[in-house]
Formats: sequence, C-alpha cells, structure tokens
Amino acid sequence: MNLDPNAPRLRVRPPAGWVNDPNGPFRWRDRYHLFYQYNPDAPVHANIHWGHVSSPDLAHWEHHPIALTPTPGGPDEAGCWSGCVVDDDGVPTAVYTGVDRRHTGAGSICLARAVVPDDETLTDWKPLPVPAVPGPPADLDVVMFRDPFVFTWGGRRWALVGAGHEDGTPSVLLYDCADLTDWRFAGVLVDGNDPVAADVFGDKAVGWECPQMFETAGGEWVLVLSLWDGDPCATGYLTGRLQPCGDTELRFEARAGGRLDHGRDFYAPAVLQEPGRALMWGWSWEARDQGEVDRAGWAGVLSAPRAVDLHPDGTLRVVPAPELQLLRADTPFVTAPGRAVPLPQSYDLTVTAQGPTTVSLLRSASGAGLTLLLDPDEGAVTLDRGDWPRTRPDGSAPIVVRATGRQVRILVDGSLLEVFVDECATVTERVYRRPGDVAELVVTGAAAGVDGWELIPGIHG
Repeated sequence: MNLDPNAPRLRVRPPAGWVNDPNGPFRWRDRYHLFYQYNPDAPVHANIHWGHVSSPDLAHWEHHPIALTPTPGGPDEAGCWSGCVVDDDGVPTAVYTGVDRRHTGAGSICLARAVVPDDETLTDWKPLPVPAVPGPPADLDVVMFRDPFVFTWGGRRWALVGAGHEDGTPSVLLYDCADLTDWRFAGVLVDGNDPVAADVFGDKAVGWECPQMFETAGGEWVLVLSLWDGDPCATGYLTGRLQPCGDTELRFEARAGGRLDHGRDFYAPAVLQEPGRALMWGWSWEARDQGEVDRAGWAGVLSAPRAVDLHPDGTLRVVPAPELQLLRADTPFVTAPGRAVPLPQSYDLTVTAQGPTTVSLLRSASGAGLTLLLDPDEGAVTLDRGDWPRTRPDGSAPIVVRATGRQVRILVDGSLLEVFVDECATVTERVYRRPGDVAELVVTGAAAGVDGWELIPGIHG
C-alpha cells in the first residue's frame, strides 16, 4: 500500500521518476493509450523517454513498457520530447520532438511506428532514423521549435508546431503532412501579433508550446496553447475558424479566448478528438522543494481527463470526463451539509450554493483552512490556500474565478487538487498535507447540496 498521503493513486503517474507533458492520447482497438514525458532514473527533467499507459474506460489504467527511448547518435539522443500519435494508414505512428546534444531550443520532428500495429497494447515501437523535419524553416527567425500536433481539415492532414521568434513573438507554424515522411511548410497559422491573441495573452510569452486543436460540434475550432516565457508560465485558448488561404495554406481567424486553467500547477495539455467530444489531459508539476521531491522519489502527475467544448457564447465548457464516476465508491461519504466529515486521500465532491458558502477541505495546526468560497451574489469562486505555501515563484495568493459561483466539483487525489467551477473554468493546484494537518470537510453558509464519494485506486500494472 502507498502510504505517502501526497502521492496521487488514481491519475497517470509511474511509481518513481520524473513526469511532465502528456503525449499522444490515442484510441486504438477499443483502448485509450496515453503517453507522457518520463525520466525513469530520477525525479528531475533529464533523459526524457515516453512512458505509456492504456485503459479500456479512462478510469482504470495499465502501465506498459517504455514506448520511446533516446537513440544514441540519433536525432533524439538527448530526449524524446513532446508530440502526438496518429493512425497512418493502419499503423499507429508517434510524431514527436527529437533533441540532440547540440539542442539550443529548436528540435527536429521525428517519427516512430508501432512494430505490430494489430497488437492491442502497442508495446513495441521502432523510430525512423531520419527526421521528417530536421528543424525550422531556414528563412524564419525561429529560436524555439517543438511539439508537433497532427490534425485533419478539409480531408487533408496538417500539423502544428510550437515556435518562438528572435524578436520575442510566439507563434504556431503550420505544415502540410499528407505524407508523414514528407512535410511542407505552409506558413504561420497565428502569432502573438494577432489582435485577439494580443488582447487575451498580452506579451506574457515569447514562445507557444504544445499547440493543439479540436473542432466543436458547431464547427468552431479551439486552439490550445502553453505559454512559455523562458519557463512554462500559463495555459490559454483561442476560439475561431480555420479558413483556406489560397490552395495550399490555412489561416486561423480568432474571435475570442481566455485562460485555460486558472491554477498555477497545470501545463502542456494534450487533446484527443473523438466523435462528439474532445478529451484533455495536462501535466501538474511539483510545487515543493527539490529536497522533498528527491526524498519522495517521484515528480509530476497527469490531470484527470477533462471533456472540453464551447458554450453557446463561445466560452470554454470543461467538465471531468463522465467515465471518472467509475472510480467512485458504492456509497457516498457525505450527502448533505452539516457536521464535519473526515476526508479520504482521494475523493470526488460536489457543492452547490444558493448564497455565500465556504467549503473547508484541510485544517492546519494553527487553525487555518484550505477553503473555497462560493459567492453567487458576487459571481465568483475563491480558492484560499494561505497556510499551504508553494515554493514556485508565482506564489500562493488566493485565486478568484469569475463565474456564477453556484457550483464546484472538486477532485482530490493525494496532493493533486482539481476544481471545476460552473462547467466553465478549472483550477489545478498542488497542496501537500503535513503532519498535523486535518483533512476534514466543513461546509458553512447557504449550501443547497453536498455530495461526496471516496475514489478507489484505478491504476495497475
């Protein structure tokens, strides 16, 4: 049994080592496959491989052998970085960033193919020796080039690549990749000078990492971006339309956008487009001292899968994937507001408010609480974690989300806290329990309903 109260038990994470970006969510032979950046040797960002899990239902995951390993002397000898997985004429193919020993920010686009494509578990992969794209276009002032994402539009296959330019402008580059081994540069899809992007993101980033796209039921497209300012700093999205530009190019006409997650511990989301919905996973990094990480022996975890779409007004709709209910215990541990209730290590809790309502989840030895304030009168939900400081430079100040403030759904798995606000916003934070902390639910104020289930571990392998 895992006795570390801060170790997530249900989300995707190997028992030890380093995890960062989710990669290549992919449906194959009625199973979901998910890959992730992985250092099997230590809880630090180095020696990056692709870890691999699969699931029949998005709730119960099975670990598989490492999918991609750096090739000595190859284009990925210093790391198999982020990318996607696509079905290339019946052969699952990983499209990823390779970095070599001379890596200075611009990687190459590499391919690896499943050796036995009919194998349900996809455990054997063979890298191609020559990159599909050795680097950015020679006539562009690109200093950051990574994270390919392949999608289909107009019956043709295209790819996005995250980029940053010498003058500090972030962008998304577009490629025509009808043949995965022969890519054609098709221009800049959108960059930081776009008026909508400039209004939404300002000059916060000098590069856009991990660009991903999905199409909504209404035919609009959502472009997901990870903002990089020399370090990962935020996630955001733009909504708009893809339009042909001549016979061989596309452009993205943005109309709106916003913050993808309002927390400080969520980055590099990866998207899986399915018929009728899109799913998203993100990386939640550690927000504690490296010494504590070294003692624990693990770093990083992937978020719960989220179903994402747009509301009629163009704002983001985001909810936990409904399959997560498979992890709930048979009976709830709380069904109404009232007395204090002990909280398990992992739980799924919904609170509905008809007036200002405070939800306390942890109590420190000093009496301070980890709280959520739902305030329908003010149209806001506030997370206050004042007595549980983070060690990262963006601090631990309260987070305020503007919404109706009427409902939150809270998923907790060890130190991973994911708050879904009114089906329109999320807050992802890492909160580490300490000796003397009391995990206890106390709801005060005008709560209209409280329902909570313990979650039963679902990762095995």
